[in-house]
Amino acid sequence: MDFLLLTAISIIAMLYSSVGHGGATGYLAIMSFWGVAPDVMATTALTLNCLTAGISSVTYGLRGYLSMKLSLPFILVSIPFAYLGATVRLTEKQFGWMLAVVLLVSAVMLWSHKGRADSEEPFVKSPDLKVAAFAGAILGFVSGALGIGGGVFLSPLIILCGWADSKTTAGCSALFIVLNSFAGLGARYLSGRMDFTEIVPFLFFALAGALIGSYYGASRSSQKGLRRLIAFVLIIAVVKMLI
Repeated sequence: MDFLLLTAISIIAMLYSSVGHGGATGYLAIMSFWGVAPDVMATTALTLNCLTAGISSVTYGLRGYLSMKLSLPFILVSIPFAYLGATVRLTEKQFGWMLAVVLLVSAVMLWSHKGRADSEEPFVKSPDLKVAAFAGAILGFVSGALGIGGGVFLSPLIILCGWADSKTTAGCSALFIVLNSFAGLGARYLSGRMDFTEIVPFLFFALAGALIGSYYGASRSSQKGLRRLIAFVLIIAVVKMLI
């Protein structure tokens, strides 16, 4: 196992968990540099997502930044669609192009992500159920097909619609990511597409990064710089893939 790859996985886990994300888009971007096979990439990314976002969800939840009223409308629709997406068999070329588009959109959304001040008091508003259902279905399907959690898209949507403050958004996104990732893994297991090749080292390095990042993100006020750093990493990955 390449130590540089493992170190990159740890850094990605730290950066993403600090803003309440699982890190799948980052893991997929990094693994694409090493030419990892699509099924291995998807299985590994979903598993690390469960670990990283799970730690973030607990950390943010313990600090009061988790709302089931906000999370459930998205989660209830996204889980079956995540399962459905994971049953779709993509060719390596289809997987590559779809991944490049998702990484690029993720980067743009992270870079331009603007919410209220991160230091504000937590607040939650009930989401529009039609918007929540539509977003949950789309994000769930893409999550299952590519091996991501969808939080990188859900967070800007919640902020843009004014449904919660930044840290509550992070906590809710983390829970959304965990449950979608489990649904995707379940579908892959039942379809015989689970490939845990050399995943144990990934787990240890991701765990270390997630513990540091989630504590930092839930404790510090500003997350803008971290989001833009993640966006920069994703853009580099997209350029590499297109070349």
